[in-house]
Amino acid sequence: MGRSGHVLSAAELDALALPVGDDGIIVGVDSRSRPAVLGIHHPVPYDVVLIGGVWAAQVLALRAVATGARVVVETGRPQLWARLAQAANGGLECMTLHEVGRVPPLGATLGSPVLVVRDCGIKPPRGRVASAPWQPVLTLLPYLSQVSHRLVERAALVGVQRVSPDEARAVGRMLALPEVQARALPTFAENAILWCTRTARQLVRMVPTDSEMGLLGNPSRLDVGQG
Repeated sequence: MGRSGHVLSAAELDALALPVGDDGIIVGVDSRSRPAVLGIHHPVPYDVVLIGGVWAAQVLALRAVATGARVVVETGRPQLWARLAQAANGGLECMTLHEVGRVPPLGATLGSPVLVVRDCGIKPPRGRVASAPWQPVLTLLPYLSQVSHRLVERAALVGVQRVSPDEARAVGRMLALPEVQARALPTFAENAILWCTRTARQLVRMVPTDSEMGLLGNPSRLDVGQG
């Protein structure tokens, strides 16, 4: 997949701004280096899909912990998450890891919100724990598969990192992207994410802090070499 810069102008990027506030997870910076903050905890079920790499999902999980949320990771590759969970916990159970299909009831409330991260491959099975009030579910899709359309269609928010040209065309159709945006997807940098709701889009750069870099390394779209 290509690694050159995106092809949208600054004016086009400004037109993609999402209706974000100042309370939530910092998902990156916009074209003017302003923080893009996204609130994902709501009093109604909220599903998020990230078509991208585990690095970005882990940064989001770590930042969710920093906001005071518990993070529950359902994963078939716990070796990629173990070090992060150990660092995030600091003696508390802020981030817990569970085998696929083995997530217990979580009891999320306004005062104790939970983020469920599903890292279950390109064809994640239907989860035992679904999104609920104050309990959003973020499903990580490394690549597209036959179930991607169902997951994307159900999601309130979709993030897209660099994908192949064929995947870009499919993502463009699923998200009803303008052609120029769909064509740009294979050219994204390692830390670029296009966040899409049903009514708005915003392209951001996820800039890691020093501590995030120490734990997770440089931004990476691919999962090879992690763990």
